[in-house]
Amino acid sequence: MSAESKAVEVTGLTKRFGSFTAVDNVSFDMPDGEVFGYLGPNGAGKTTLMRMLTTLIIPTSGSAKVAGFDIVKNPAAVRRQIGVISQAMTSDLDLTGYENMDVYGRFYGVPARERKERIGYLLEMVGLSSRSGELVATYSGGMRRRLEVARGLVHRPKILFLDEPSSGLDPQSRRVMWELLRQIRQESSTTIFLTTHYMEEADALCSRIAIIDDGKIVVLGNPEQLKREIPGSDIVSLVVEAPSDPLVDCVKALPFVRNLHVEDETLRVYVDNGATSLPALMDAIRSYGGRVLSAGIHEQSLEDVFIHFTGKSIREGEAKKVSLLVGAGVPQRWGR
Repeated sequence: MSAESKAVEVTGLTKRFGSFTAVDNVSFDMPDGEVFGYLGPNGAGKTTLMRMLTTLIIPTSGSAKVAGFDIVKNPAAVRRQIGVISQAMTSDLDLTGYENMDVYGRFYGVPARERKERIGYLLEMVGLSSRSGELVATYSGGMRRRLEVARGLVHRPKILFLDEPSSGLDPQSRRVMWELLRQIRQESSTTIFLTTHYMEEADALCSRIAIIDDGKIVVLGNPEQLKREIPGSDIVSLVVEAPSDPLVDCVKALPFVRNLHVEDETLRVYVDNGATSLPALMDAIRSYGGRVLSAGIHEQSLEDVFIHFTGKSIREGEAKKVSLLVGAGVPQRWGR
């Protein structure tokens, strides 16, 4: 990959707050036109990394270039090349949808005629043309999110940064948001950097994904490639009453078991054929004196990839959050 084709270059980027390391020696590249997903639980350092890449906070160490410009040495040039949609909604409730777009375009110096044409095109794209003259205070959450994506595109940025774009949306609005992002990619060459803790969102939108945990990139690749790295094509989930270590060892030793993870009372057993393996697994557990409370089979997903590489579910990290309204990326215990 040539240097000219890289939209983002990150080398050893680290951010510490006192003794707490939010982003830990992260390195990756993004080619032009890619949709890159940064996937991990809340508190894993996603927003902190994005705030560094968008020049809002300065790294402790390491370096990064965005659109060819160093984020520390030339932050103004970086800002001219990017659009940013934060997790917290920032559109002005006391302005109309059109006025929100117009103010943003003026801020970036978009000429009046081009600004008018661009706003009209984008409002049509996000399905808000008929509501453009109404106050944003009357918009639903999904409408506001679509408006903010459109607003971030007014100045034709080379790279669009989205922090948890569907956070707080209902399932239907989330799907609408996904279709909008797909349309943006189809109709432009915009590179997209997306942070999310939704596995399905990353799987649906991203050409490559970095799975992160505790500020570090654990594994990076395209979704299908990452799934193929897990042994076994099916996951059998067995809820077992008080599973003992000897019982777990017994299951793990079965010849058709490729891998096994234990979370509380749930055994996640990786096998090649779940339908044929399930009865044998249940028989083995019963013969060892165990009691199966429930059982299920599913194909591998990014959730399974996360568990395989981190040893825990992404939901276990949900309690560690940052306050996005008062300074995203800084842990609350640091007074932000």
